Amino acid sequence: MKLNRIVTASVSAGLLLCGLILADPVLAGEKTIKIGNIIPLSGPSASVGQQGKNAREMAVEEINANGGIKSLGGAKLEMLYADSESKPEKGVSEAERLINTEKVNVLTGCWNSAVTYPTTAVAERYGIPFIVPVSVSDKITEQGFKNVFRIAAKDSWWTRDQFSFLKDMEKEFKTPVKKLAFVYENGDWGKGFASQWKKLAAEAGYEVVLDEPYPSTATDLSPVVQKIKRARADVLMLVSNAADAILLTNTLAAYKVKLKAVVASGGGHADPSFIKAAGKNARFIFDIVEWETDVNKPGAKEINAQYKDKYGYNLTGEAVDAYLSMYLIKDALERAASLDKDDIRKALADTHLTSGPGMIVGYDAVEFDASGQNSHASLVMVQINDIGNGLERITVWPKIARRPGYTPVFPKP
Repeated sequence: MKLNRIVTASVSAGLLLCGLILADPVLAGEKTIKIGNIIPLSGPSASVGQQGKNAREMAVEEINANGGIKSLGGAKLEMLYADSESKPEKGVSEAERLINTEKVNVLTGCWNSAVTYPTTAVAERYGIPFIVPVSVSDKITEQGFKNVFRIAAKDSWWTRDQFSFLKDMEKEFKTPVKKLAFVYENGDWGKGFASQWKKLAAEAGYEVVLDEPYPSTATDLSPVVQKIKRARADVLMLVSNAADAILLTNTLAAYKVKLKAVVASGGGHADPSFIKAAGKNARFIFDIVEWETDVNKPGAKEINAQYKDKYGYNLTGEAVDAYLSMYLIKDALERAASLDKDDIRKALADTHLTSGPGMIVGYDAVEFDASGQNSHASLVMVQINDIGNGLERITVWPKIARRPGYTPVFPKP
């Protein structure tokens, strides 16, 4: 009988242990939660991909150092990276690998809208929550998916605000704008912006004198710049990655193209390498972004200083979204208190994040509508100028957010 009791106790203990392992791997001793990150670490968008990687790493270091996910026994976030190379097919194959081989609990990515769009379909098929920090193509959250959540504003909001900005500049400086030129990289990102620009230009009564896509891998953009010069536009609107943004800006200066304004769309123009490589040729360019270092939000100055000290350059809007994405995941995991994918998805859908280290963005909350779009995402316009401390990015619009004491230069001298 004593032997039977020992055997029974051993079997019971074994069943209990098996139950724990099957019920919740974290409670059974697994101390990490796998986050799959699909981002461009080579190819034309490698620079912005690395910035996003750095921001993610900094956030995760902070989260893990502060006790990890407390509702899951202090489990730590483990980052797994896959290089999309800015290629849709590579993003799709890496999503399959991260889900099926690495067994990730959450996916994030992919910066390039052309990569994010098909990759989110993979996550949806497997029911894996997918956080989109910044890819802006409208159609990403128009697929009827339940597992896709975008933090950033979509491109129709970016273009809407670019045109609102132009109208405000015309009014403030009593300078009419009649002719627009659209020049953009020929991927989903650029074409998405261009389709919205054309619609808004027609509604606002502007004449479009140039509509020119180009490959972002181009090494000579002088033919494009010659078209811009011949078009005699008042305002040039751009969508570019880092290398082509630099090349276009320097070529525009070399050809002495006269414009009232250049209005860019983040991406390459917001890249830290842009001002350094374009130098004085970047002066007076306007750029629309979600965030800038002079934003008036608690903790923004300190977190930017920490990032700059660690990596050697300021946070960009895209990097801030990547940083926030990690704190969004932390918030959802704490509330889910589970690694069940449906529980995580529900926690993300119920998000109302208004505070914490990640909320250094220019808007006040992260809250997702039925499509998975953050309904609070908003934008600001900056101008690159030198006001005595070297070239810098200065917030100028909306006027309520304008840096005190600064008057935008419009039209461009």
